[in-house]
Amino acid sequence: MPTIALVTARAARDLDDDLAPLREALLERGADVHVVDWDDEAIEWGSFDLAVLRSTWDYTDRLETFLAWVARAAAATRLVNPPGLVRWSTDKHYLADLEAAGIATVPSRFVEPGGDAATAIDAFLAVHAANDLVVKPAVGAGSRDARRHAHDRRDDAVAHAQGLLDRGRSVLLQPYLDRVDEAGETALIHVDGTFSHAIRKGPLLRTNEDATRALFAAEHITAREPGEDERALARRVLEVLPVEGAPAYARVDLIRDADGAPVVLELELVEPSLFFAYAEGSALRFADALLRRAGHAVTEQG
Repeated sequence: MPTIALVTARAARDLDDDLAPLREALLERGADVHVVDWDDEAIEWGSFDLAVLRSTWDYTDRLETFLAWVARAAAATRLVNPPGLVRWSTDKHYLADLEAAGIATVPSRFVEPGGDAATAIDAFLAVHAANDLVVKPAVGAGSRDARRHAHDRRDDAVAHAQGLLDRGRSVLLQPYLDRVDEAGETALIHVDGTFSHAIRKGPLLRTNEDATRALFAAEHITAREPGEDERALARRVLEVLPVEGAPAYARVDLIRDADGAPVVLELELVEPSLFFAYAEGSALRFADALLRRAGHAVTEQG
């Protein structure tokens, strides 16, 4: 049976609700499972048949260090998801790639370090004057440093964006789409390219407030049956990913625009919560997919 590393971070070990059910599912199938921290220098990554990125939620604070580790780990063992896909999806500039591929996304504008926040925001508000404005870092997780600014609080939005730029961080500007207040987000989880289950995430950003100062913002989660239009958009997203074949896991987060059509808010391919607690059998489905990637023929008995 394969030896599998479930890769987390010290600060996330007691916060990742997916770790325990996934570990139990893999053990049920007979795998040798180890929960390890990505930055633990004592770990011999070559001792694992498979290393699965799960809750490396502190990577945004030291992205280059994390990506260097990704390259080293992938050279020593099979890393899931693969390093090229990880590098691409750690930076929300991927939204521009999705848009260029014809994927419906939340309208997005990026401002790079050295740019002027006021000029960029004025240009954005000229197009989206009726909407509140969301300002967030292009590299971020758990809604840290993301904020929703009232459309008449332009100076607050400028100060927020300029503060990120001054710290060398690229900034993402998006209109706040009001339908999320009623319908929330739909997160569609796929395993090996096949739809597994979906959840509803309640609205998170309150006007003129930080989403969180913790490792991630608390969320209100319920199970959800996605619409066929949502499922179709998620399938299309997976078809245009810069990788051969389907990723072992993918979470496509959608909201609806003013016309009611689904659009991509985020694509989670590095360390997403997969919400096993909201779909019976989902942890076992994922465990079986991992075992297949590790070269083990899965049966009902493991």
